[in-house]
Amino acid sequence: MKIKIFFSDVDGVLTDGGMFYTESGDEFKKFNAHDGMGMKLLQEKGFKVGIITSEDRLINKNRAKKLCLDYDFHGVENKLEYIQEFCKDENILLSEIAYIGDDVNCFDLLSNVGVCACPNNAIDKVKSIPNIIKLKSSGGYGAFREFSELYL
Repeated sequence: MKIKIFFSDVDGVLTDGGMFYTESGDEFKKFNAHDGMGMKLLQEKGFKVGIITSEDRLINKNRAKKLCLDYDFHGVENKLEYIQEFCKDENILLSEIAYIGDDVNCFDLLSNVGVCACPNNAIDKVKSIPNIIKLKSSGGYGAFREFSELYL
């Protein structure tokens, strides 16, 4: 089955999972420009690209907007259910979705999409998913870019 849409988790995939806070409560995250270019390269080849994250943070929304992503889903507690509904609405199959994730909240979606991948520093439970692509790159260090290049 041909993949139509690539989704990525944010923390632990597009970032290294670290979260920096100032005393006033401001939050900082470091994103990798190579991942953003990987998303752009996929879009240039006709794929749709998006993020799906359980967090509902402005910092992630700003990154998605800067990258001109096709989809930008925040505050999603059950990612599999959400993407199943999305697939119904878009009239596509779950097998036409590719997803990269790293932690327990990604497990069910990773286990059910057409192509799944995880960064090198993903948890062991995620790495144990049958047929998952185990990337050499860690989250925040070009894992999404590596995934996109492998597919392209």
